[in-house]
Amino acid sequence: MDSAPSAWRRFCPRSRPRLRILYFGNNRLGWRAAAWLRAQGAEIAGVAVHPPSRARFAEEIIDAAGVDRACVFDGSTLRQSDVRSRLQELHAELGVSVSFGYLLPKTLLDAFPAGCINLHTGYLPYNRGAYPNVWSIVEGTPAGVTLHYLDEGVDTGAIVARREVAVEPVDTGRSLFEKLEEAALRLFQETWPAIASGSAPRAAQNPSEGSTHRVADVARIDEIDLDRAYRAGELLDLLRARTFPPHAGAFFRVGGRRVFVSVDLRYDEPGDAVNEEPLA
Repeated sequence: MDSAPSAWRRFCPRSRPRLRILYFGNNRLGWRAAAWLRAQGAEIAGVAVHPPSRARFAEEIIDAAGVDRACVFDGSTLRQSDVRSRLQELHAELGVSVSFGYLLPKTLLDAFPAGCINLHTGYLPYNRGAYPNVWSIVEGTPAGVTLHYLDEGVDTGAIVARREVAVEPVDTGRSLFEKLEEAALRLFQETWPAIASGSAPRAAQNPSEGSTHRVADVARIDEIDLDRAYRAGELLDLLRARTFPPHAGAFFRVGGRRVFVSVDLRYDEPGDAVNEEPLA
């Protein structure tokens, strides 16, 4: 995605007095936030996206940001010295990270005069890291969304704003993910004026509070042990948390093969028959 530095300088000039943004994005939320920023007249000087094997909505993010291909960076290369140099020459004042899966090096974070903000679909300090929608259901921790400043840790920077999202009995990992995505975008839109003006508050997190999960952590809950005793609520929460079609989720093994399990949950409606005997 990166091209020669000469082409990069030609297409990424420092020309306007508006707050210049370096955007780090992935997934549909990353696309929607980039499109909204551009619609507000924000100046996005460059974009970093995931490499093709990990990218989601990368092309949409690039198009929404309105940057030339010479200003698009592979997010997995940000620690390389030549890439860092090119990023710093963009003279971006603010970093904006949305659903971006790579930790930003301190040298890059320090280069932003206005700091770097991150939109996280977890209610910090709970569920730092990966799959906050899953762990809010499995562990019963508060679900929500947070806008915070980035530091060298995983979602440990000072909080700007956060909003709790209710977890309903009929929620699955997918439905809660979608609710969190909508809430995150609204929080970002409402908080952006304070970020852009430099008046956003900063509330430090207590590193001893909350919880953190990595991508690999779901592997330890995905396999259902048919010889283990589960509480009904525990098993149901595990199954609904890992229901996210079309992705595989929880499973058990029979004869060496995995059998995947998902659940379909809904509230009862007037007129629903309960325990009705089948017709002959």
